[in-house]
Amino acid sequence: MYEICPVCFWEDDGQDEHDADEVRGGPNRGVSLTQGRRNFAEFGASSKRRIDKVRDPLPPEHPIR
Repeated sequence: MYEICPVCFWEDDGQDEHDADEVRGGPNRGVSLTQGRRNFAEFGASSKRRIDKVRDPLPPEHPIR
């Protein structure tokens, strides 16, 4: 089981910078890390289906801008 970010609802599946553009079929359902970041910048969640699960970042949290 992986951690889920409460701010953007991305489930950490081990994807990292070296493969951020790859689309994996895992828990993020066809969204690459790069696309998840773009989605967060555009509408505040890693994907539109997760908008109802996110929350605003706390002061020590730094979302990508």
